[in-house]
Amino acid sequence: MDQRAIERLKWRSRRGLLELDLIFTRFWNKHDSALSEQEMQALDRLLQLPDNDLLDMVMQRQGCIDAQIEPLVRMLHEA
Repeated sequence: MDQRAIERLKWRSRRGLLELDLIFTRFWNKHDSALSEQEMQALDRLLQLPDNDLLDMVMQRQGCIDAQIEPLVRMLHEA
């Protein structure tokens, strides 16, 4: 797994909402370099969402809009 790609995803996971920053910090502490290529691609797609939509999905206030990213949303929720 490309460490630079992981570092880019970590940088992009820094969000404008404190709640998301806390969720992503716990997520990275738990899953740091254990992500598969498919999970990294799903995370890349997930990080393209606006902060409020992302937070609503992780907090289960809104259903996941894409079946491909749903497992990653669950991982964030469990973090």
